[in-house]
Amino acid sequence: MIQRSIPITFQHRVAFTHGAFDAMNHTLRDLVADACELGGPSKVLVLLDEGVAESNSGLENQISSYFAKHSDTLNLVGPPLKLPGGEPCKNNWSLVEKIWQAIEFHKICRHSYIVAIGGGAFLDLTGFGASTAHRGIRLIRMPTTTLSQGDGGVGVKNGVNFFNKKNWVGNFAVPFAIINDLDFVSSLPPRACRDGIIEAIKVALIRDRDFYAFILENAASLGRLEKHPLEMTIRRSAENHVDHIATSGDPFEYGSARPLDFGHWIAHKLEQISNFQVSHGEAVAVGMAVDILYSVEIGLLDKATAEEILNLIETVGFSLWSAFLEEKEGGRPVVLAGLEEFREHLGGKLTITLVPKIGDKVEVNEMDETAILRAMTILQKRAGAPIRKA
Repeated sequence: MIQRSIPITFQHRVAFTHGAFDAMNHTLRDLVADACELGGPSKVLVLLDEGVAESNSGLENQISSYFAKHSDTLNLVGPPLKLPGGEPCKNNWSLVEKIWQAIEFHKICRHSYIVAIGGGAFLDLTGFGASTAHRGIRLIRMPTTTLSQGDGGVGVKNGVNFFNKKNWVGNFAVPFAIINDLDFVSSLPPRACRDGIIEAIKVALIRDRDFYAFILENAASLGRLEKHPLEMTIRRSAENHVDHIATSGDPFEYGSARPLDFGHWIAHKLEQISNFQVSHGEAVAVGMAVDILYSVEIGLLDKATAEEILNLIETVGFSLWSAFLEEKEGGRPVVLAGLEEFREHLGGKLTITLVPKIGDKVEVNEMDETAILRAMTILQKRAGAPIRKA
């Protein structure tokens, strides 16, 4: 047997800015210029979320003007390719083929760039398309939602849904860079703007007590979606997520632990049951609430801390209950199937992250279904929802 180590170092770059396509903003230009190897302008294909284009009038003209201004470095190969965004885009394999077709048509190569502008689901889709063409095109992500700027969009995962399961087809690929243009947040409807806050609470709970204290202190302001605390929360959330990816020792998730998926085993199933009527952030809020009360039920977390966390989640604007949790099959809540699907996604060994205290985490390899049901009943009563018999 021949065996050799292959050490590989990745640079994970996340820039924050305002007005990325203002001609005087050199963030995008300088990122490409610093890596230029061909001695001339680099080809760039822009992929644009249709919803982002609609809610940011004039964006396409701004993009064209920006590339014209910096044509010595950036060669825009055509108008932005607009594709649908939102979770449904990940159910449409033909969109992957459209991305490949555009890459082939414009002769985009491994020294070229794709700039993908959109929400988290759109970045999952376009990242998969970019990373599988020519074994990987350099991708610059430009997340446009609080959820993607603080969490998914600054990560290294790509994926599309298959077999009615989230991200069943996908890969890990470190993007060339991420540019978080905080101006995009101002164009979000309140519901979408709020979603990123819950992932910030999640990452604070599992690894950053000081960040949790900041969120707690600014909870009312965050509930009102005030600009300054919201931008600070996005930045700190992104930093925590990137730090975990870079320092956990398992950036491509070869192991079974998924700390950043705290609260997600229920969340993913809840999204599926609701046919994505429940947003990702809303589903994570419910999933975290169940796991927090589950931790109380098994004696892992004290009631006072749990109550503080639940109040915080409600203060920033989330409900702790969804009627979709009440759906049953054979007398058993359908959402409990999320445990088995989570185990399968992890590769065979169930590993669930729980929080024993603020800023810390513990991994467990089994869940007591009776305790889960007790936690769900407590949440249901808290929400004032009627408890229906099976």
